[in-house]
Amino acid sequence: MNSVMEPKYYRGWHLAKSDFEYRVTGFEWSVLRFSESFARFVAETGSVIFTSDLKMSEHIILHIIRMQDRPKNGATIARLMNRDDLPNIQYCLRKLESAGLVQKIREGKGNQFAYAVTEKGEKVTDEYHGIKAQILMNRLMQIQDVPEKLEMLTNFLSILTGVYEEAARDSATITPNELPPS
Repeated sequence: MNSVMEPKYYRGWHLAKSDFEYRVTGFEWSVLRFSESFARFVAETGSVIFTSDLKMSEHIILHIIRMQDRPKNGATIARLMNRDDLPNIQYCLRKLESAGLVQKIREGKGNQFAYAVTEKGEKVTDEYHGIKAQILMNRLMQIQDVPEKLEMLTNFLSILTGVYEEAARDSATITPNELPPS
């Protein structure tokens, strides 16, 4: 399974020198293209409803805040999105707040704040859902066994998220001159 392939089969990619590496690299490229398509869908759908200059991440954060109808702080949002760039998330939160889509709520007696969706934010997220249901869900339901496939892929991607996280931690401990020759 790990034998060297002829270049015509793996497109000469420097990241794929075996059939298995070709499949992993092909999957990674597919995830990248899906991520970009998803970002474009979210941003385009969001711009139909709310004409302010919101990026994909702001739309996603708005939906995360509304999730379970509970206020969320920046650290919780970061954890749910598997992100570690809290300053960027805080910037998005300020942008959503200035657009009137979320409001800051003090958590307890300290200086900790959470964010809750405003009435305007609820309206925007409801309208987003309506457009998503009409445009995307109908297309997805045309795929045979799509609910089962989506559940399987969701579980698979969750497992891969853990594998890639662990690999990222391992990568962070490598000193460049310690790399074994390939």
